Amino acid sequence: MKKNDWPRYTEEEPEIYEPEELDKLLAACDAEERLWYEFFLMTGMREQEVMYTYWSDVNLAHATVRVSHKPDRAWTPKAYKEREIPIPAKLVKSLKAWKAKADKTCGLVFPTAGCKPKLDFLDCLKTCAERAELGKEDFWLHKFRATFATRCLWAGVDLRTVQQWLGHSDMESTMRYLKPSRSQQVRNKVNEIFA
Repeated sequence: MKKNDWPRYTEEEPEIYEPEELDKLLAACDAEERLWYEFFLMTGMREQEVMYTYWSDVNLAHATVRVSHKPDRAWTPKAYKEREIPIPAKLVKSLKAWKAKADKTCGLVFPTAGCKPKLDFLDCLKTCAERAELGKEDFWLHKFRATFATRCLWAGVDLRTVQQWLGHSDMESTMRYLKPSRSQQVRNKVNEIFA
């Protein structure tokens, strides 16, 4: 098969959560739900990576979280890529409070009864969206990942660093997550270029 024989499709622009949409969603969450979705948003981690995050992966003193292999649960990160992600002070504070109330006998950050990984983050997200009177079809977990990547890039974090934080093996994978900016700052730059 040659390149021109490949099926053609229209590549759609990535979807991210807009600030107003996130504010409305998080306002409808209880404290626990808010922590779940802020964790997804502020780490850019995949669903299973969040499910299998241990307290030993979280370094509150250095404000980082690791994605690491869990042989005891027969779980391995995608493409066998372990990595470390910096987390903002806001999330560190929330995790400290969460850890103080956590079951000390369970290593998972977000366990269910019996120290099992939480499997229903998506269902809970849709419930929160309904509670916030937002269209639940517009809410899915991977959209937090695209939002994380896009916000990092817009804030000036270089593409190579964002790629590493997301655990991608190539730039092209990372680029698929990035929504082009249509901000006033971008408009100002265009006006400066063609003044």
